[in-house]
Amino acid sequence: MGIMTAFQHGPKPVIGLIGAIGAGKSTAAHAFANRGAWVIDADALGHDALRQPDIAAQLIQRWGDKIRKKDGSLDRRAIAQIVFADPQERKALETIVFPYITTQVQQQIAAAQMNPRAAMIVLDAAVLLEAGWQNAVDRLVFVDAPRPLRLARLAARSGWSDRDLAAREAAQWPIERKKAQADAIIMNNASLPELQAQIDELLKEWKFVPHCKSAADSRY
Repeated sequence: MGIMTAFQHGPKPVIGLIGAIGAGKSTAAHAFANRGAWVIDADALGHDALRQPDIAAQLIQRWGDKIRKKDGSLDRRAIAQIVFADPQERKALETIVFPYITTQVQQQIAAAQMNPRAAMIVLDAAVLLEAGWQNAVDRLVFVDAPRPLRLARLAARSGWSDRDLAAREAAQWPIERKKAQADAIIMNNASLPELQAQIDELLKEWKFVPHCKSAADSRY
């Protein structure tokens, strides 16, 4: 197999990054960025969506002023409490915000395709499959880690309990279903160099970075 030069959305490959909650997708995204990837953070786009006046107005119309902070901005914690307790409300949120995020993802992929600094594009999106963005990517990578380790990370980072993790897991596709859709699975249960080494080997296997040598020789 020679070096691939043409992909679904342009001359550069688009890699979708999904994973178990707390497995460290953002850390993996950074490891891809170390190898020249332009990272699109769908979670950040979701936060930006809540700052759009028309979207905010729709959500306030549905849930009232209880989802507003004192400064008038939307309270993401209050919204999370609503949508993770009721699948119907979560679906309502997705219906309102997903079109905006989808448009932004498409625009950012197109811009990155034209950016000479981007060797590849990574779409870091926890709900990539749930949102139906499969066609936006050429390859799909699942980041995994044992559940006790993921829970420990989430507890340290955000104070989550096992119940909090379970509620968020219930709002996404089952892990095994996601793994079945992935082109590769990366384990993030050890050191950062080991995670980088896995990603380097994957990029070599896919020939997405032609000059990639090894984790020990990271000059590109």
